[in-house]
Amino acid sequence: MTTLYTAKKYAVPALEAHCVEFLTKHLRADNAFMLLTQARLFDEPQLASLCLDTIDKSTMDAISAEGFTDIDIDTLCAVLERDTLSIRESRLFGAVVRWAEAECQRQQLPVTFGNKQKVLGKALSLIRFPLMTIEEFAAGPAQSGILSDREVVNLFLHFTVNPKPRVEYIDRPRCCLRGKECCIRRFQQVESRWGYSGTSDRIRFTVNRRISIVGFGLYGSIHGPTDYQVNIQIIEYEKKQTLGQNDTGFSCDGTANTFRVMFKEPIEILPNVCYTACATLKGPDSHYGTKGLKKVVHEAPAAGKTVFFFFSSPGNNNGTSIEDGQIPEIIFYT
Repeated sequence: MTTLYTAKKYAVPALEAHCVEFLTKHLRADNAFMLLTQARLFDEPQLASLCLDTIDKSTMDAISAEGFTDIDIDTLCAVLERDTLSIRESRLFGAVVRWAEAECQRQQLPVTFGNKQKVLGKALSLIRFPLMTIEEFAAGPAQSGILSDREVVNLFLHFTVNPKPRVEYIDRPRCCLRGKECCIRRFQQVESRWGYSGTSDRIRFTVNRRISIVGFGLYGSIHGPTDYQVNIQIIEYEKKQTLGQNDTGFSCDGTANTFRVMFKEPIEILPNVCYTACATLKGPDSHYGTKGLKKVVHEAPAAGKTVFFFFSSPGNNNGTSIEDGQIPEIIFYT
């Protein structure tokens, strides 16, 4: 790194390029955070990107290395903002607490709950507490002293009751996936009054390629701002196996827009296998979709073409079919 600093200072591009090439060849999970800090300091975006990719793929090894607790707050936030970290949120929180303790010592502050909260600042809001299980939250963050009593209570309520209170923390899964989030819509028109009596809305589908589903877009109330309770599931149709589910809730504003309801973990979908998307809502009458499409194509320059085929699900589906109903959107990564 000293040589890279010299090359930058005296504007020797050839030496600078050789330094970056050398560092790239020796990049590993256990030095990724150290090199990321230096890459950001010396404005080397290509090296920084490679460091972040390494951290994504081997997050646990990277945060366990000594260099993790030496990074600055901006680098910490840049990492915590990523959707692609491959680690349980509870373990990530534990690493962030270790960083906060080291930062207190760097700033010559007593290592107290208040000081740890102070040095974390905006980084604390980037921890995705809603992705934890209630057991993980109770065993770690709830007893850490870093969250206020009010925040702890609100998060416990988020885990245990419906409708869920609003929390100020992100609930988007860390997908360990590359690329941008994609979304397909299967209806061409929206109408009013779709009722709920405890029966699940279901629609079957297949896809032409491997994807990971992270959530659904659902319709909300026709009666103004309302909270819904909802259970969402993905079921492999032939095996009758539930691949993922989430008991949660969402708030709507009374418009005909869709509202995101997310799984806690991405669900892998294999090509040409039949799956059932399922949503069980509890709440007032909602909007619903009509003029449904049997085939929906999503095209993106980087991701290519993803083709969904929809089929009505046998049995009582609360009326949802190819033509009409709920579950208008599927949110996924390729």
